[in-house]
Amino acid sequence: MISINPLDLFLWTFRRNEKDVVNLYTSLSPVMQLATGGSMLNFGLWSKDHLDPISAQNNLCMIFADMAELSSATHVADVGSGLSSPSKLWRDIYPDIRLYDVNINFKQLMASGSEKNIEFFNSTSTKLPFANDSFDRVLALESAQHFKPLSDFISESKRVLKKSGLLVMAIPVTVENPSFMKLGLLKFTWSSEHYSLAYLKESITSFGFSISEERLIGSSVYEPLANYYLKNRLHLQESILKNYSSYVETILFKSLQKMKNASEKKIIDYVLLKCHL
Repeated sequence: MISINPLDLFLWTFRRNEKDVVNLYTSLSPVMQLATGGSMLNFGLWSKDHLDPISAQNNLCMIFADMAELSSATHVADVGSGLSSPSKLWRDIYPDIRLYDVNINFKQLMASGSEKNIEFFNSTSTKLPFANDSFDRVLALESAQHFKPLSDFISESKRVLKKSGLLVMAIPVTVENPSFMKLGLLKFTWSSEHYSLAYLKESITSFGFSISEERLIGSSVYEPLANYYLKNRLHLQESILKNYSSYVETILFKSLQKMKNASEKKIIDYVLLKCHL
């Protein structure tokens, strides 16, 4: 049984500094793994052909890879790489690329093990441990919502990218600047910064990037994910309760319900952005 103090959980979510994010993911990433049966940590991109978590998560990774033009890339930085499952997928499909996975969470890096064509770096996203002009791509797949200040990550991405390089991001966003009342429970359980789409795009362009492609996919992310959990809750609840207290599962369930509701009301969305220098 994994023991999590409710006060610690609240403080990690409320403060959201780098140490808090590490603690949160170390404690709660296994919940995602139990719920999905895999090691991906993203919400997934769901469709009629992708109706289970692993399929939806792989689909998001491949749509993202296509946007990032990984077929023509050689040196790729995956910033906020989690358990490196996306990198392993991309490496297997594009064997000529070399990936450099950056993660501030050392335990997750250790769990990734040694991998062909993937190097691991225990570092913050706001001070990347790489030389200037050294990458074709900088990727942030459902991770940049934790980067603070976001401007430092964008500045660092510009520094390490070649002039022909791409910055590609997949990130949950708010629409405009929703009030506390509109976000409700998500204000506390959405354990990331609540960057608005307008703020995100302004931050990117202020560093000289141009946004060449933008896809809003929230309705194919939040709503089907919540529906899947609701449909399969009894089975998933049984798995989660073997490792966590019931209040953790209850918070997860209510958060997914609120996330679906906020998506339907266009309070939150999920965006894919392709950015050129």
